[in-house]
Amino acid sequence: MNALPIIGVWLGGWALNIWLARFDTRLSRMAVAVVFGATLLILWEMAVRIYAIPAVILPAPSQIATSLVANRSILWTDFVQTILRGALTGWLIGGLAAMLTAIAIDRSPFLQRGLLPIGNFVAALPIVGIAPILVMWFGFDWQSKAAVVVVMVFFPILVNMVAGLKATDAMQRDLMASWAAPYAASLWKLRLPAAMPFLFNGLKITTTLALIGAIVAEFFGSPTRGMGFRISTAVGRLDLPLVWAEIVVAAIAGTLFYGLVALIEKKVTFWHPSQRK
Repeated sequence: MNALPIIGVWLGGWALNIWLARFDTRLSRMAVAVVFGATLLILWEMAVRIYAIPAVILPAPSQIATSLVANRSILWTDFVQTILRGALTGWLIGGLAAMLTAIAIDRSPFLQRGLLPIGNFVAALPIVGIAPILVMWFGFDWQSKAAVVVVMVFFPILVNMVAGLKATDAMQRDLMASWAAPYAASLWKLRLPAAMPFLFNGLKITTTLALIGAIVAEFFGSPTRGMGFRISTAVGRLDLPLVWAEIVVAAIAGTLFYGLVALIEKKVTFWHPSQRK
């Protein structure tokens, strides 16, 4: 009998979404997502209350929200340390290094045969193996976390960028050659525009990798701040609402990060068929 309210809420949310989906407008599609998310949160809260699930196993959304408000200053400090300093800095450095390396590989077949296998090897290294080494090299502050992020994001962006630089067809390249265009002009006017959709695919993929790398790296040494540090210490104190609060902040930051890169992609590659409606 305890499951009847849960089933009733689920069926009600399902019926409401079926009704909203009939309109097929932008507002209705947003409403469907909001209703679905709200239904899951309500079901989560009801399950915890009805079945008396301990907070150390699964805290209720209301407990997580309370922890978010009560620990907002701590969460902000951790956000700045992990996301802005570690993840964002490493993502920018790794992305820029990957783009420059891709251009060098596109220019030199020798580098293509030599660097790509090495990049593949580095990408296969487990983060739990390289994070302690980089912490010893760069110290316990955000610099070592940024270094871990650089290693994680470099190869995915490199592979996409190399593929994008080669996305031009033979007729386009022959046309540039018939105009005696130097490599710099061909790169700027032909290869880089063609590579932008590929590049942004790599950038979007690595937005989440950057956050994961920065957080996981903090488990192997960090100052007394940061999301990874806070999660590990909160688990030791059985403060699961704070752990989930950190997870919520990381999820929101990752979503906004991805959305920002996707928005920039839409502005930069407005001419590409994938951006047409």
